[in-house]
Amino acid sequence: MANWTDETRIALDNMRDSVTGLFVPTIRLGVTGLSRAGKTVFITSMIQNLIEGDNLSLFGPLAEGRLIGAQLSPHPNAAMPRFAYEEHLKALKGEDRHWPQSTRQISQVRLTLKFQPDHWATAWAGPREVHLDIVDYPGEWLLDLPLLDKNYREWSDDALQKAHAPARANIAEEWLNLTLKADATAPLDEELATRLSNAFKAYLQSCRADEHALSALPPGRFLMPGDMEGSPALTFAPLPAPDATPKSDSLYAQMERRYEAYKNIVVRPFFRDHFARLDRQIILVDALTALNAGSDAVTDLEKALGEILTCFKTGNNPLWTRFFSTHIDKILFAATKADHMPHTNHDRLGEVLGLLVKGARQRAHYQGAETQSMALAAIRATHEGEVEHEGKMLKTIIGTPQKGESLGDKTYDGNSEIALYPGNLPENPDSIFEDEQSYKGKLKFLRFRPPVLDNATRQKSGLPHIRLDRALDFLLGDKLQ
Repeated sequence: MANWTDETRIALDNMRDSVTGLFVPTIRLGVTGLSRAGKTVFITSMIQNLIEGDNLSLFGPLAEGRLIGAQLSPHPNAAMPRFAYEEHLKALKGEDRHWPQSTRQISQVRLTLKFQPDHWATAWAGPREVHLDIVDYPGEWLLDLPLLDKNYREWSDDALQKAHAPARANIAEEWLNLTLKADATAPLDEELATRLSNAFKAYLQSCRADEHALSALPPGRFLMPGDMEGSPALTFAPLPAPDATPKSDSLYAQMERRYEAYKNIVVRPFFRDHFARLDRQIILVDALTALNAGSDAVTDLEKALGEILTCFKTGNNPLWTRFFSTHIDKILFAATKADHMPHTNHDRLGEVLGLLVKGARQRAHYQGAETQSMALAAIRATHEGEVEHEGKMLKTIIGTPQKGESLGDKTYDGNSEIALYPGNLPENPDSIFEDEQSYKGKLKFLRFRPPVLDNATRQKSGLPHIRLDRALDFLLGDKLQ
């Protein structure tokens, strides 16, 4: 995935960081998510709960009384934007409470954790500190990393094959028709290249919409171009390979050149400067939306998870190797929005994601880092209740839908609290791969506003959550021993 120049630079960066870390070690935690899974909310809640330290009963160092405190520290990287924690927390806690805007670029924030070691060999020296660098980046960028191991022809063949699959054929029709008419061996026509690229981007955007909820959609910058919009490195599209070697000025050759430029300008620097230096990783997944979109979306999600697993440079990370190379040794897959289902479904949601990850591991022939899957809600926006229906008591969730959300012929005003029966996930997670209609449209979901917080919670208490403490224990607990 990386060439020797990248590897040398990564090794030098890690050697420098390791020397610095001899005094205060650093854990680099990557946080990303697929399909608007809530990474901004996750990071904000994680930071706030670690600082307040009163709502993480299953986080081992805190439960054992060894976590002395956590505080924000000066930003460690002048070249990287700082995660806007204070702004996001204000949005969640304010009178006009609302979910913060998703970040569309990489950012970072540093916490310093102070703790008492629990091992006799180190406890005698008193409390220790560790820096926690949280690196927030779009999940679309993660799905770009496999491109480093694919040439233009391989990527084109893969993209065209996916587009002809039943789940995508109708969505891709306009782009495929345009591609069919294009002469890849003709001299480059810039107008045609732009039309092909725009049609391909529109196809990717449609695939990502909730009604389809597809996940494997590289190149990631086609979905969030930022300041690169319109640049040649983002103006290409897949083409069928011509029978004869195309001339250097042909449409095909120019598309190939731009694809390689995308890898060199966008993908490789992200891998080298950020991803390759992570220690731990959490991947947030909106599995509920995929389930509600049908078995095609679920299968596509499994394939995306498999592609993700091929990205990780994994394995145990003993101290001496840290001077030369960093390996991600723990990966947590988390199904978010557990608060959209009653607690009786939380384990089922985790099992569904666990099944998808298991299949992804097999597809990727994956070995290495320890992985775990679970369901969670970084901020719990609902509470539970019961309603009687046809003589049966049904578990419901109670919350305030966002303004404009609708169900049936009812549109909500953003102020009224409702009780919703969302349905149930299968007891047997294998059933999610059954026929197309197995769960499509049978689950009822609304986007809820953040919870109303009492004065104590608003001023000085951890935000409500579901299983955030379990996630932190898996990701960080062993580093605070």
